[in-house]
Amino acid sequence: MNNNRRISTPFGEESTAAEVIEGVDLSGNHAVVTGAASGLGAETARALAGAGASVTLAVRNTDAGERTATDIRKATGNDDVHVGRLDLVDRASIAAFTGAWAGPLHILVNNAGVMALPTLDRTPDGWELQFASNHLGHFALAHGLHDALAAAGNARIVSLSSSGHHASPVVFDDINFDSRPYDPWLAYGQSKTANVLFAVGATSHWAADGITANAVHPGVIMETDLSRHMDPEQAAQLRAAAAAGESSSILGMSIRFKTTAQGAATSVLVATSPLLEGIGGRYFEDCNEAETLTSEAMPGASGGVAPFALAADAAERLWALSLATVDA
Repeated sequence: MNNNRRISTPFGEESTAAEVIEGVDLSGNHAVVTGAASGLGAETARALAGAGASVTLAVRNTDAGERTATDIRKATGNDDVHVGRLDLVDRASIAAFTGAWAGPLHILVNNAGVMALPTLDRTPDGWELQFASNHLGHFALAHGLHDALAAAGNARIVSLSSSGHHASPVVFDDINFDSRPYDPWLAYGQSKTANVLFAVGATSHWAADGITANAVHPGVIMETDLSRHMDPEQAAQLRAAAAAGESSSILGMSIRFKTTAQGAATSVLVATSPLLEGIGGRYFEDCNEAETLTSEAMPGASGGVAPFALAADAAERLWALSLATVDA
């Protein structure tokens, strides 16, 4: 396989998770999906379980997780669906989850996330909450599960990003908005850029261990609760457009809406498709590898990946910073 070629598949923006995983047998594979109590995470977990994988839903609310796990067991006939408590901004919770894991881990889907927190909020360690939740928590989780991923021999990590990464690179000199005014979408954007850079860094550091990582943009799905922190009027307008089957815009970008089943398709494809064997450090949308944008094409672009999100030097800088937080 030419590992430099851009990956294309028979699937597209309207494909569903069930369609992209059809014919894939995950018997004997173990998967973890964060934020899997509802929405994209639940749909992703359902698809993986339906293909025979042992799936652990890593969630903050274990009661909600158990309800979802019960639904998945009934829908798929797969009883090997479990729930583990995980709070991505709580180091002790991450350590407990990773410490309790036994055996190989073939698929890790870093799905959980928060978006557009209206006011600046920080963790007890002083990290801006979106960056801490969306990136640092998932970095610590993957780092803690490294040996389990390596034991699988051909493990894949899926890092959920967003076209919202276009809004901002990681601003290393002021990640936590100590010196600049807080902006919910800039904070979200840099956290989503970090999700792509993590995939680049993880592949660089761990490919020799049989671990690859890719980032995905699932699309805009108003059926999930990711939009719960958005301006209520803006969120209502987007939901109305989605319900009417219309396109809309946000942050100057034209957007098309997907169902939850369509939104989970790219994550599931990247996690399971034979077409991605040995492929890592890339960004996918609509079930295909995205085009890398030029600086001229960036303003208003609704698709594609920003070059700053794939930059090897930025990925290495972020890796070092993130590793320092784990070792602190």
